Amino acid sequence: MMTAATPIIPHIIDQHAEEAAFLWLLRDNAVTEAHYNLEHLQALENRIDAHLDGLRVAGAEGWRRCLDNLQQFKEPGEMFAAATLAFEGADPERLHALYALCEATPETGRGLVSALGWVEPQHLKGKVSGLLASGNPWWRRVGVAACAIHRVDPGKQLEAAVQDQDAALCRRALKAAGELGRNDLRDLIARQLKADDAGVRFWAAWALALLGNRHEALQTLQAFLLEPGGAYAFQAAQVLARASHGDSVQYLLGILAKQHGNLRLAIQGSGMVGEARYIPWLIQQMQTPELARIAGEAFSLITGVDLAYEDLETDQPENFQAGPTESPQDDNVALDADENLPWPDPALIQAWWRRHEGEFPTGQRYLLGKPVGSQQCHEALATGMQRQRQAAALELALMAPKTPLFATRAKAIRQRRLLAASGA
Repeated sequence: MMTAATPIIPHIIDQHAEEAAFLWLLRDNAVTEAHYNLEHLQALENRIDAHLDGLRVAGAEGWRRCLDNLQQFKEPGEMFAAATLAFEGADPERLHALYALCEATPETGRGLVSALGWVEPQHLKGKVSGLLASGNPWWRRVGVAACAIHRVDPGKQLEAAVQDQDAALCRRALKAAGELGRNDLRDLIARQLKADDAGVRFWAAWALALLGNRHEALQTLQAFLLEPGGAYAFQAAQVLARASHGDSVQYLLGILAKQHGNLRLAIQGSGMVGEARYIPWLIQQMQTPELARIAGEAFSLITGVDLAYEDLETDQPENFQAGPTESPQDDNVALDADENLPWPDPALIQAWWRRHEGEFPTGQRYLLGKPVGSQQCHEALATGMQRQRQAAALELALMAPKTPLFATRAKAIRQRRLLAASGA
């Protein structure tokens, strides 16, 4: 903390507050990006911590600047910066101020939950338990999320939450049960497969699949996968591709490939399955600019080939435009989902496949060039890119239903501790 004799430079404190909020936003996106690995994630987090350190040293002035920014902008990044300082401190008035702002602007809640996951557990004693005991289901949901991020079991509170009438709380609790490996809750979770709320049904099926139920859960997930424009289709594919029988998955991917707007999901699903029989088809999809990069990512997920490193990429096709343009008449404002993926060269990749096809016998699932197994998944967690690491974490959880899902979104230094403990 600053002493009375320590000079305060207001614009430097302002910069720390603004940069902490902005870099949090980058990190919030980075945890699901194809071009970030654990090393990149930690480098970004070090930058965030450097600015948070500046705010910590500034003491009351650092807190005031963060609170002013939050009150002005009401964004998750500003909430993250302010909440991190508040959770690390012992001033209940700061927490009360944040909680009031969060209730008034619930869209800032992501930043609050992220701060709960960022700070070390010793700073949360008494704070998360208070959230879990709240009479407001919104705050109980925040408490469950905080426990899930740290992979700490809330115990009886989670058992109550998976049965709660509040749909949002129930959804988060069901997801947490799967993340934490709460196998003892399977019967309670199974009852939610018939819930009125679609999200409750989905997360019940997702959790049950991770907890070892491969019948009712997979049937429910199939319905979500094949629902046109379904909000949970991608997440359903992630589980079905890995937990279903190979012929069943091939049938489902065939349906997706023929459905309007679902060819992209079929391409992603083939990479999740990890079987070499899909590679010739993936190379064909690389001929279509709109699908080329996602097909290249699926190819890499199976084979482990880094397209850029192996010089198997090419330039962006002429006249190809994805995402928003500079034209004021263009209504498309969505960002290019594949922006950070390399452009595959189909001819070069076809030549590579001819040379290496014999290394990938049929009937075997692969992850980054090696058969799917515990050791390979741990190696992928240590060295892979974020999407590849998330695939490895899910594979491991499906292999061992009572084991918590590896937290690939957790702070990098915490992830490294877990990997070191596992010997990866």
